[in-house]
Amino acid sequence: MPIIKYPRAREPLYYEWDRKAQKCGLRHTVFAVNGDQYTGEWLDNLKHGKGTQIWKSTGAIYSGDWKFGKQDGYGSYSVPDPVTKEYKRVYTGWWKNGQKTGQGVSFYPNGERYEGEWSDGVRGGWGRMYYLDGSNYEGQWEADQPNGQGVLRLPNGNRYEGGWKDGKKHGPGRYFYVDKGQLLEGTWAEDIAKCGLLVDFDRDRAPAPPQYPIPKIELDDPAGVLAEAQALLDDSDN
Repeated sequence: MPIIKYPRAREPLYYEWDRKAQKCGLRHTVFAVNGDQYTGEWLDNLKHGKGTQIWKSTGAIYSGDWKFGKQDGYGSYSVPDPVTKEYKRVYTGWWKNGQKTGQGVSFYPNGERYEGEWSDGVRGGWGRMYYLDGSNYEGQWEADQPNGQGVLRLPNGNRYEGGWKDGKKHGPGRYFYVDKGQLLEGTWAEDIAKCGLLVDFDRDRAPAPPQYPIPKIELDDPAGVLAEAQALLDDSDN
């Protein structure tokens, strides 16, 4: 009986060409169809490891860690100044799955700066914000706004310590009028003090105290008065 030989089955050539085109390891600059360019490490045809990406449309640069095609790890993001064309840092810190997550510092175009924790690309956790007017806030953040407990310090030395909600003073707190030597302890709602006790505080060291001290008012239960005010505020929120 004659022996019949069949040709060895071979995969199409484009399979081999595709394997050779797969990017893996350290590569020189690779240009995308839209003009973006990346220089760095690859894994399974995805940016993975250390690398630098330049976006053609904005000129922005990210240099740092990548994981499966997205910023992940530690890295710095910068954009060119529209006038001088010099690069200015926008964010330096930790990333996860393409979003700012963890500890990082963000620099805003108007000169303001945030140092602290991030969650899913926005300020979340504990952080400090330096504002253009010279004031600063240090405390808890949620959904890119002060939420929880925090301290706001003003350029004149006055400060507020207490609760915050959606970026506004809300709940029990204390406002120190250092310039006048007075202290307001009470309850706030949407940045407005609804009730409280105003007393003299370090009046002798205040730069501009009122002419007369605040008369002392004796209350049987000052803590109870504030607690009752807080209860009324909670009812109004509900």
